[in-house]
Amino acid sequence: MATKIPRTPAREQDPAVRAANFEEVCYGYSAHEATLEASRCIQCKKPRCMEACPVGIKIPQFIHAALSGSFAEAARIIAQDSSLPAICGRVCPQETQCEGACVLGVKGEPVNIGKLERFVGDWSMDNNLTFAEKAAPNGRRVAVVGSGPAGLACATDLAKMGYYVKIFEALHKAGGVLEYGIPEFRLPKERVVRREVDSVRRLGVEVETDVVVGRTVTIDSLMEDEKFSAVFIGSGAGLPKFMGISGENLNGVASANEFLTRANLMKAYDRRYDTPLYVGKRVAVVGGGNVAMDAARTAKRLGADVCIVYRRSEKELPARVEEVHHAREEGIAFHLLTNPVAVLGGDSGWVRGLRCIRMALGEPDASGRRSPVAVAGSEFDVEVDVVIMSLGTSPNPLISSTTSGLEVNRRGCLVATESGATTRTGVFAGGDAVTGAATVILAMGAGRTAARAIDEYLRRK
Repeated sequence: MATKIPRTPAREQDPAVRAANFEEVCYGYSAHEATLEASRCIQCKKPRCMEACPVGIKIPQFIHAALSGSFAEAARIIAQDSSLPAICGRVCPQETQCEGACVLGVKGEPVNIGKLERFVGDWSMDNNLTFAEKAAPNGRRVAVVGSGPAGLACATDLAKMGYYVKIFEALHKAGGVLEYGIPEFRLPKERVVRREVDSVRRLGVEVETDVVVGRTVTIDSLMEDEKFSAVFIGSGAGLPKFMGISGENLNGVASANEFLTRANLMKAYDRRYDTPLYVGKRVAVVGGGNVAMDAARTAKRLGADVCIVYRRSEKELPARVEEVHHAREEGIAFHLLTNPVAVLGGDSGWVRGLRCIRMALGEPDASGRRSPVAVAGSEFDVEVDVVIMSLGTSPNPLISSTTSGLEVNRRGCLVATESGATTRTGVFAGGDAVTGAATVILAMGAGRTAARAIDEYLRRK
């Protein structure tokens, strides 16, 4: 019976309307829609969806509770494994994880696990539910560097184990990439991010902002002077990459990281703020990931004509299918199989165009994607006055360069074991600081794994 019920669509803003505002695109499920979608779950005896979830949420159990209208129980079940359900329900790539493993997806459409998780997370916040069960204080102190998804997940689990946990955040707001990297129209800051960060605080976790570890304090001073027994580094990967082509130093060229930070964290999209953000009239975003889609859709909302420039075909786009679909609906053009070779400037020192070359797909590279090969003589110019580079990020070297015994690999990422132990005793790491730029849920999974390793380490110490 359940398999014959069609997947419940989530209501969204009209594309023509939302392309001019920063309100959330998707409205999410109502209680009726959530229970209807929950009824599609066939409660597999061996739930592949759970195995595919990086934090191991008990998906069939929370869906079963939601089906019966026991939303508080559904929230309690999720809280056992995730402190950020409203966030993850919005930004996780469920199509390649839990929903990608759903049995119903073999011959039809999988259960919309993401929208159900979002509904339960929102319902829990709207009804002021807290799940702060934790062990008695054990007298041990753990420092967490970074308040992004890895740091928040690690801090949550350690606090529940009875540790005193203090998070050190470099920026003036907690949340890391959730706050500065993901646009308001995908992830509302006050209504969602702040409230879920507050739920971590209610566990007794202290958060200190405006602390740059490596400058304000060091890993050594945290351990030696402030007597933290262990440190978890979840500082993310905020150092942008560029192509190394001519013209990248022109006015009007920016990294997606800077562009989105100004728009999101510093509220440049809001006229009540004075944050400078030059958008121009025509914007080219170079790259094909979720960050590229975020930058392009933000520029569109700020009034520019926007195009995406990506060197492979649509099949190879690393962005979520939903984000690509939304970008197209909002009028963003895609120049696929196209690669920039130079940023063009005028006498004023500002961008006036982007010189590109057509590409063809050759043999697969190490990632399994077919390698793009330039088509000789196919160069052409795109008239733009802003170029946003969205080519990935790597960890800032500040912490590794100021901490003895902390090794990094050739990509600048911290070297750590699968459990998160670094080459420095008592120092653990996870998330983008170890893997390079990845997803919110993978960072959370790494934070939870490191929390268990830290607990084991301190019990042995």
